[in-house]
Amino acid sequence: MKSLLFTGESGFIGLNIMSCLKERYIVDTLSLNDSSTYNVNLAEEIPVFKKKYDIVLHAVGKAHRIPKISEEVQDFYKVNYQGTINLCKGLEKQNKPNSFIFISTVAVYGCESGEGITEECQLDADTHYGKSKIQAEEYLLKWCARNSVSLIILRPALLAGKNPPGNLGAMVEGIIKGRYVSIAGGKARKSMAMADDIGRLIPYCEGKSGIFNLCDDHHPTFRELEELISKKLNKQMPVNIPIWSAKCLAKFGDLFKMNVINTQKFRKITKSLTFSNEKIKKELNFFPSDVLTNFEL
Repeated sequence: MKSLLFTGESGFIGLNIMSCLKERYIVDTLSLNDSSTYNVNLAEEIPVFKKKYDIVLHAVGKAHRIPKISEEVQDFYKVNYQGTINLCKGLEKQNKPNSFIFISTVAVYGCESGEGITEECQLDADTHYGKSKIQAEEYLLKWCARNSVSLIILRPALLAGKNPPGNLGAMVEGIIKGRYVSIAGGKARKSMAMADDIGRLIPYCEGKSGIFNLCDDHHPTFRELEELISKKLNKQMPVNIPIWSAKCLAKFGDLFKMNVINTQKFRKITKSLTFSNEKIKKELNFFPSDVLTNFEL
């Protein structure tokens, strides 16, 4: 079996793919957990590895938080960018891997709306999360080219899986507590991907290079997600409110700096944002799972 170094196994992605990885590879891990092979803070340290790895899967990252102070802003760059640099410096001390797989994000495009966005879209991120991921991508493209390492950059859309973070997690929690409301029928579509697809995808990436969006074919509507989650939790469907009411609530949220609803979240909920997965299907022959069929809580 080939050896694989997985950074970030203690996070959401790790929770959903570790068992899959261990079926195919000898897996060593790097995270802030004492149980990891390497207990290292990549934002601050250059790791010292015990051996060469055939594959590196780099999923350590900071996301899903809106920074409130300058130190929190810098954390994105320390973790996502400097952490990537430190990882590569550690790898340079051993024989370098054959393949490097980096988990980036569709946030690098900086799009609030659009349909079928491809990997050729300009990178115009307007968040520190997206900007720091762009910097990490650019560094890796140069580092891997210089060191003859095959590089796959994955840009997943909204990830679904066990214990989802971010907006999907907030939707689940809101439906559980009866505090979630559907806006204007929930007609907007969002691209999504199953987190465990990342584990299934690794063998398709070995020895190959390229940049790929990761999402399913369907791009579910908010209403479809609301129906699915409500059914699985045996909860009532969320109340639907007209768009004018939602706009008023969003402005109220802006005024009182509420995270539950504000203008930024209003725009995300009411505008479709979908990405193309044609490249990953054509070049890697990988067909992503359907989220509405496979999402379990």
